[in-house]
Amino acid sequence: MGHSALAFIVVIGILVFIHEFGHFIAARLCGVGVQTFSLGFGPKLLKKKFGRTEYCLSVIPLGGYVKMVGDEPDAPIEPEDIKDSFTHKSLLKKCIIVAAGPFSNFFLAIFIFYALYQFGGVYLPSPIVDQVVENSPAIRAGIKPGDVIKEINQKKIESFEDIFKIIGTGNGQQIDIVIERDGQLKGFALTPELKPGKSIFGEDIEKYIIGIIGSGNVFHKRFGPVQAMEKALSDTYGLIKLTILSVVKMVSGSVSSKNLGGPLMIAQMAGEQAKAGLMNFAFFIALLSVNLGIINLFPIPVLDGGHLLFFGIEAVTGKSISDKLREKMIQFGAAMLVALMVFVFYNDIVRLVNGG
Repeated sequence: MGHSALAFIVVIGILVFIHEFGHFIAARLCGVGVQTFSLGFGPKLLKKKFGRTEYCLSVIPLGGYVKMVGDEPDAPIEPEDIKDSFTHKSLLKKCIIVAAGPFSNFFLAIFIFYALYQFGGVYLPSPIVDQVVENSPAIRAGIKPGDVIKEINQKKIESFEDIFKIIGTGNGQQIDIVIERDGQLKGFALTPELKPGKSIFGEDIEKYIIGIIGSGNVFHKRFGPVQAMEKALSDTYGLIKLTILSVVKMVSGSVSSKNLGGPLMIAQMAGEQAKAGLMNFAFFIALLSVNLGIINLFPIPVLDGGHLLFFGIEAVTGKSISDKLREKMIQFGAAMLVALMVFVFYNDIVRLVNGG
């Protein structure tokens, strides 16, 4: 438990620091004064003032905040502070400052993936056929165990994942496969069949298959700087899409909300990934960083997305919403977040009780 708690503090500390530093650096670049930069909430354990900004480490490690000059619309501002006030900046600058937090989390994921791919590489499944399913397109075409898939539709196949991608996006059209068998290349034409299967969310779906199972062998691939960046950008974008799709499916009810986890689940998983090694731990941080960025962009008052919603309304109507309406919306958003936190804590406790 102590190992998990330490891993949790490290993970949350990194994610919160990057998020709040995004707000902080954007505020400074946009000419807004920062009064407080805090990691954590509640009573301050450590604090040190440099220039105008007080840097704090607070007791509750579940978040953080950046307090800027004039970030409360109804708060009085000294005349000499107006030029440094958040409230008195343009809509564009305010949007940049607010959005900088979530986007810093996306940049962290890109950086972690880039470092992993550049310096560690990846292990990919070899495109070697281990089994051919009975009465499948592959067995009817003449593909055999031991064949190495070299090309599909004139596209070079590097790993078994490439096969799934091409077949999955081919809409069941005929494909031309080149395999290597006993040192010789052979070509086959076959048409994938639609079969029942499961999505990554556990849903019943139909997907195109040709009926081959991989050997499970893997090979190590290293990336050059450009390739590493391309893959880092691609994987981060893929994670963002997958996270948004997960939320949509959870809201629609097609994926169970029991999958939601809170601090206890994160602590448990952080401990497991830390024990598995630095690369696993770093990947876990990147995954959570993307999730944190997406969640903060939800159009819920008190979150960054809620502030962007307010600015969007102001941009369309030409005037900011009233302080009274803003306050009610923030109270509603806070109530939603509290309810969500209670729910995820409940899920965590149920998992612990059930030994999950």
